[in-house]
Amino acid sequence: MLENSLLFILGFFLIAGALVTIAAKEVAYNIAGFLISMIALAGLFGLLDNSFLFLAQIMISVGAVAVLATIVIMTLNLRFENQAYEPNRVRIIIGVLLLEIPIGLVIYKALAASGLVITPAAEGYGTLKSLGKTLFEEWLVPFELVSILLLAAMIAAIAIARREKYYDKEEYFDHYKPHAIETNRTEPDSEELQ
Repeated sequence: MLENSLLFILGFFLIAGALVTIAAKEVAYNIAGFLISMIALAGLFGLLDNSFLFLAQIMISVGAVAVLATIVIMTLNLRFENQAYEPNRVRIIIGVLLLEIPIGLVIYKALAASGLVITPAAEGYGTLKSLGKTLFEEWLVPFELVSILLLAAMIAAIAIARREKYYDKEEYFDHYKPHAIETNRTEPDSEELQ
């Protein structure tokens, strides 16, 4: 009974957050709706006893994507006045929602008619223990190769970011001393100093 109540509460917050994300006019409200829906989705993964997806949803969607979006919006200073004018926005949202209902019913009826039986997951499926065991026993070599590839990419990004630009003499003068290039001399005349 408690699980069913939590399911409906989390489902309500998931749908409400998604609607706020697509319908709100202020960007800050869009981010708040996105955060609410992602936290509700993480809660649904927790109800399914899938601790890995629960933690990944919290760390990636909430911890990384929402924080990054907030930083970008704060940096760009996006306001409602600067956004494009969309007079049919509410009609489009309502139309898409109304189209989803019959499509969802058709999919549900098709799956029910096909006789598809959904079996429950095996004991311990989706937990961090089973994931770690699979990852470090069966997929150890690919995991280490990916970690080496990511390390090489990080070193290359640092090297590119810190690379110094070397100029030959003409490029140096073009870049730093345009007056010297225009007059073809590097020092002022004694008449100019007086």
